[in-house]
Amino acid sequence: MGIREDQRERVVEALAAHLLANGLAQTSLRPLAAAAGVSDRMLLYYFRDKADVLEQVIGRLADAIAVGLDTALPAQPLPPAQLMLAASELVRSPAMQPSMRLWIDIVAAAARGQAPFPALARRILDQFMAFLDARIDAPPGPERRQQAALVMALIDGIALFDMVGDSALAEAAQAALPSGEFL
Repeated sequence: MGIREDQRERVVEALAAHLLANGLAQTSLRPLAAAAGVSDRMLLYYFRDKADVLEQVIGRLADAIAVGLDTALPAQPLPPAQLMLAASELVRSPAMQPSMRLWIDIVAAAARGQAPFPALARRILDQFMAFLDARIDAPPGPERRQQAALVMALIDGIALFDMVGDSALAEAAQAALPSGEFL
């Protein structure tokens, strides 16, 4: 790897930490460059534009989350209710909280149509769905995909309760999961 690639890698790592800590609130070029310890001109030396910066950094974070999910939950299929419980515990864990806050920021920016977030949100959603689809104990097909979507919706909803500071509501929702009464 050359010097430029090494520096770019260092910038991506610094910006990944910055986004996890601060979300998307400070994503204009100057704050991003300051967070990376470079000038905004140097930031544009490493990347085409701000969209390229965000795509590279968030793509890296999405890949890291996918690896973390693969490590945290077993690869063997689980019944939907057990998968919901395991996934909800994972998204509520302190280690996952910064990633979940960033995910919600990305979804909100995508909902506003703010580039490059619609494509990034789609990429991350596809990764989450593939992860769930591979771990849900159901025959392949539309019903399995539907159950994976339900798991995704429920665990994101539980994460939202935590994000707004209502952990009691998140815990109540999580406590209802093992019964499988929603499936």
